[in-house]
This record gives sequence, C-alpha cells and structure tokens, in this order.
Amino acid sequence: MNAPIARTAPASAAILAFPEATASVIYGLSDLFHSAGRDWGLIVTGTPGAPLIRPRIVAAEAGPFRIANDVTVVPDALLSEVPDPDLICVPEILVAPSEPLTGRFEREIEWLRSCYARGSTVAAACSGSLLLAEAGLLDGEAATSHWAYCDALAKRYPGISVQRQRSLVAAGEGQRLIMAGGGSSWLDLGLFLIARIAGVDAAMQVARIYLIDWHHAGQQPFARLSASRQTDDAVVTECQVWAATHYNEPAPVAAMVQLSGLSERSLTRRFQRATGLTPIQYVHTIRIEEAKQMLEATQDPIEAIAHDLGYEDASFFMRLFKRDVKLTPSQYRRKFGRLREVLRGAERAH
Repeated sequence: MNAPIARTAPASAAILAFPEATASVIYGLSDLFHSAGRDWGLIVTGTPGAPLIRPRIVAAEAGPFRIANDVTVVPDALLSEVPDPDLICVPEILVAPSEPLTGRFEREIEWLRSCYARGSTVAAACSGSLLLAEAGLLDGEAATSHWAYCDALAKRYPGISVQRQRSLVAAGEGQRLIMAGGGSSWLDLGLFLIARIAGVDAAMQVARIYLIDWHHAGQQPFARLSASRQTDDAVVTECQVWAATHYNEPAPVAAMVQLSGLSERSLTRRFQRATGLTPIQYVHTIRIEEAKQMLEATQDPIEAIAHDLGYEDASFFMRLFKRDVKLTPSQYRRKFGRLREVLRGAERAH
C-alpha cells in the first residue's frame, strides 16, 4: 500500500512497561506518538491538530511500580485490557547480554504472540528485540539489536539472521516486526512508525519539533519557524496571510506596504513589534522554509529552487540559506532528503 490507512480515529499504540525497562524509551515514544498530528498545528497556528496516534502504557502488573534507574511507572492499562492494538512497542531490556530470559516474561510473551497473530505491528527498541526472539516471533527472520546484544541474539536464537550493521530492520509477514538498534535509535523507530501509521509529513513534522536527526549525532536545523503565525495586529496579519502565498513575487515588501496603506517605515515598525522580524526578514524566512521542503522532496537544481522562490541571484540565496540554516542547500538535501526517503519507505511498506 502506498499510503497510510485512512482512519476515523487515532491509531492505538501500546507501549509495554516492565521493571527492566528505562523511562526514556517508554515516555519518549509516548511523547512522539502524542505529538503526531497534534503539535504541529499548536506551534504553527496556536491551535492543536487532530491526534493521529493514541498511545497507552501497558503492563502485566497494575502500577505503580519501579523500573530501571529508580523511576516509577503507572501503567494506563493491563495487558488483558488491550487485546488488539494497532501497534505495540517493546522498550529495551536492561539486563546483561548473557542473562537468559527464560521464564521471565511469560505474560508479556503470551500477549505479544496473541496480538501479533491478530494483526498488530510489533516494534522493539534496542535490546527489546530479545523479547521478540524469546516469543518466537523472529524465527527465520532478519533482526537487529543494540551492538552489545547482537552476539547473544545470534547465539541464543540461531534461527535468526542478525543484521549487526543495520540500525533499523523491518521483517515478518507484512513487515509487521520492526526493530531499532542501540542507544537513541528508538527515536528513528518512533519516526518510522509514525510514517507508517500516519504518513511521511506527520513524521517529518515530529522530527522537526523534536530536532531528531536520522542516524546522526547532535542537533540539526529541523526547527521550522512558524511563518504563518498570526498576531493581534490586523494589518500585520493581513500582510502575513498575503506573504504566505506571494512570497516569490519580485517586490514583496513594496506589495505589503501597498496592501497595508502605511508607509514602509510604519509597516516595518509595526511588523517587527508584532513578529520580531522586519517584513523582508519574514519573507526570507518563508522562502527558506519552502526551500527546505523542496530540497527534501525534489531533486530540482538549487538554481531552479532559488528562482522559484523569487531569488534572481542563486548565489545570494545559497549564502542566505547557509547563514540561517548552518548548512548549504546541498548539505541539507543530503541529510534530510535521505530522512524523507527512509520515511517514505516506511509509509509504502504499510
């Protein structure tokens, strides 16, 4: 299927909690899923959008109970109360790689098998893939895990093809078994799952909000300035609305001055007071954000993108882009065009 399933209600996601898990993955995935569809509208327009995923933390035991690093978790539901979620996420298991899981997660394993048989997608972060293996879900399949657990996974479950070099693996019937490797790759996992459930654009929005850089360390310029945010100044708001669709005109500031009925000096003063930017800075901001979308989604030459945005001088555009984004347009395309392609793959696999 080439697009996510149209839904009348948010997709259900069950995030499994148990004492050997850490809070960062449990609550981090919960935050990402809650954000999908909701937070972009809040940031851009001030009004939350419709949620696309409804996550719940589930456990075999009623809470509260303590998990790793002495954090208390209060599950939203018991396993028996969530028989068929659209998505299940298994966090990492904080045990030594050599420590066997036999007899340790019997209720969780029974639940995973049952839900998977009824069509749930089952995803695991980091060493959580060991639980999928213990449940028998990975027999004859490719899999990955945290680098420190790959040897144990291969030795303990010889029927699994362990892909040590891959940080994300989708396997099983309908590619409904999804595993991320070590460390912070659960962020990649969250984006992949959002793309599969809700679409690439929703995943890209979450990536920008949370400054998630696909397979790279450090923060990169994901943050999108809310160029369409309206203000309490009706004249400025009218100019903003106009600029949102006319930013590529050859003389946008002069056009906004004419639209406002003010002098250029008066408009600049009011615009800067309302938005923190001068009118030309505002137009440049919109253009740069549009450039990011075009660089991510197309292979159009940079000179053509500059022209489409309203810049006669492509070298000026490239200097402006690097100044604001801290990357050249080509560097940005290499980084974030790849992210979009990976997320498109997740969307197509659904």
